[in-house]
Amino acid sequence: MQPLSPLDGRYSKQTECLRAFFTEEALMRARIFVELSYFAALADEKGIPELKALSSSQKKAIQQIVDDFDEKEAAKVREVEKKTNHDVKAIEYYLRNELTRIGGAKFKTEFLHFALTSEDVNNLAYGILIQDAIKSVLRPELTALIATLHALGASQKNRRMLSLTHGQPATPTTLGKEIEVFVERLMRQRDQLSHFRMQGKFGGAVGNYFAHESAYPDVNWRVLGKRFVKSLGLLPIENSTQINPHDDLAELSHVTVRINTILIGLSRDIWMYISRGVFLQRVIEGEVGSSTMPHKVNPIDFENAEGNLGLSSALFTHFAEKLPISRLQRDLSDSTVQRNFGVAFGYHVLALASLRKGLSKLSVDTAMLKEELASHPEVLTEAIQTVMRKNGMSDAYEQMKKLSRGKKISIGDLRTFVSGLKIAAADRKNLLKILA
Repeated sequence: MQPLSPLDGRYSKQTECLRAFFTEEALMRARIFVELSYFAALADEKGIPELKALSSSQKKAIQQIVDDFDEKEAAKVREVEKKTNHDVKAIEYYLRNELTRIGGAKFKTEFLHFALTSEDVNNLAYGILIQDAIKSVLRPELTALIATLHALGASQKNRRMLSLTHGQPATPTTLGKEIEVFVERLMRQRDQLSHFRMQGKFGGAVGNYFAHESAYPDVNWRVLGKRFVKSLGLLPIENSTQINPHDDLAELSHVTVRINTILIGLSRDIWMYISRGVFLQRVIEGEVGSSTMPHKVNPIDFENAEGNLGLSSALFTHFAEKLPISRLQRDLSDSTVQRNFGVAFGYHVLALASLRKGLSKLSVDTAMLKEELASHPEVLTEAIQTVMRKNGMSDAYEQMKKLSRGKKISIGDLRTFVSGLKIAAADRKNLLKILA
């Protein structure tokens, strides 16, 4: 069967790193882990005498179910789901069969999914997967891009170039500083991503442990639930409806949108630097830039990155706006939306790969930078009028405006002007050095 999404077709190699976290099989495995972890937690609860503590061999056997879960086992779950038409209930029935197969009556399978609602399992499974994806893929990929950008910025730290404000020639800057602007912005967002943690809802059909307490009123279910959620590496939610309110996913979505927005700005700036001639692109033997214009070397990597970042942000914006809203104690409109996390992160990761690839092809045209600066000496008037102000000249701005605005002036004109100024000798010398 041909893939419908380019993430699973054309771009499958670049997004392979996300499959361990965002495929249906990965979600099934995470649900199984949550169900079996809860089963073990119940077995450890002394207030539930009907379920004995698991032996070391039983714990090993349970862990083996998780470790051995593969495509073949996932197919078994799908077969069960064809009958149940419910994905989480299919997991429960699959596990009942597995525990019976490996332990017979030793496992009291009636305590699988005990007093739970499907969202108890789902939100914890998603939380585990997303946190693992951030740790294993998303943060490292962003860090690698930041390192690439920082290396480029450091190599061009003192490379002076013409700046453009409002698209017009402006005060000289350095190429390194302009790159470091993006490095600093991205590092701030990466820090927020590093501190981010998913929440975990646990507590039954409407979040109040009603069924749990009906069966075992002497068990402190809130303490047990909080301890269980923490054991999964998630932050317990004290009060909830049937579902996790998804504020955590909204927060994550907003962070990712900010990262995407910064990277769109970077993509467009690099694109314009290439168009202007600041950057040259390495020619790769055999590549074609245009089907009809043989000379073209297009900035395709930065264009692809911009497009994919936009797709990613569109999805994350929808997540942030839609997921925290649920009718009263529960509606199911979040379920199908959550299945698209991998798509949103897929376009994000694809864009990061495109940016790193594009950056690796760049070199700086130093001759062009010098020539461009030399052809716009008027941009040095800001420095001159500032030194004039330092020396007590109240009409400094007006003098420079009269000399330069709307006119073509030369570096010689500026040197002549500075030479005639009544300013401190050291200031004149410094200005003439700038104008050399």
